[in-house]
Amino acid sequence: MATADAQKYYVPHGTNWPIIGSIALFTLFMGVSMALNGHSVGQWPLIAGLLLTFYMMYRWFGQVIGESVSGMYNMQVDASFRMGMMWFIFSEVMFFAVFFGALFYARQLSLPWLGGIGSDVWTNLLIWPSFENAWPSNGPASVGGKFQSMGPWGIPALNTAILLTSGVTITIAHHALRSGNRGTLSLFLAATYLLGFIFIGFQAYEYNHAFTELNLTFNSGIYGSTFFMLTGFHGLHVTIGAIMLLVIWLRVLRGHFTPERHFAFEAVAWYWHFVDVVWLGLFIFVYWL
Repeated sequence: MATADAQKYYVPHGTNWPIIGSIALFTLFMGVSMALNGHSVGQWPLIAGLLLTFYMMYRWFGQVIGESVSGMYNMQVDASFRMGMMWFIFSEVMFFAVFFGALFYARQLSLPWLGGIGSDVWTNLLIWPSFENAWPSNGPASVGGKFQSMGPWGIPALNTAILLTSGVTITIAHHALRSGNRGTLSLFLAATYLLGFIFIGFQAYEYNHAFTELNLTFNSGIYGSTFFMLTGFHGLHVTIGAIMLLVIWLRVLRGHFTPERHFAFEAVAWYWHFVDVVWLGLFIFVYWL
């Protein structure tokens, strides 16, 4: 492959991966919608969509990595990648902002309204006369039965320490890459993704504890739904981030990246710091307050 000319605008070559990805995601979402609506055959398009999505991502990302390593991309492409990653993280910020907004609406607006606080006293008397404005809540109808809330200490506090530590290790790895110290880079990058997987392990244990001992489930009213919605999506992002870190670590072992050109590493580091910040918000507003 020819080396990219830094003075020329890069024009991507033709590829079939976008249409393959569209077919994969359509099949996946069709399977999810069928499964959620109780259709027994829904699991087959769901599995097929997942497998096709993973295949598309593996091959497409592998092709981009090969092109990058061969020197096809110039600095204009690097700037485009950075801009794309910034917009992606911004979309993720908006994604979690919606769920934090739902939590705020439930706690600060809906519950006081149903509890008859201030000018809403008639709402409480006419609709839910026995409902009290208190958090955590499973709603006026006590949806899901009695449950215990998840406190901030124990596993949540431990997971907070784990993620904060991982933010330090990825930063040390980044400085090591920029200074050309590949031994330190490999060590602290490995520590980062291992901490991510440990976080997921503790969260799985926490979920099992919630289901089996606290009777805290997806059906435990507004508290249960917001708790699992926020922590579950964050756990998914940690899982994705840890897998991305693992891939970057494998690339480091193969000699990829230089102190001057290492956008892929930086993109994953940005994403990981974003995951850390979201968790701090979760720890404060979901577990603590």
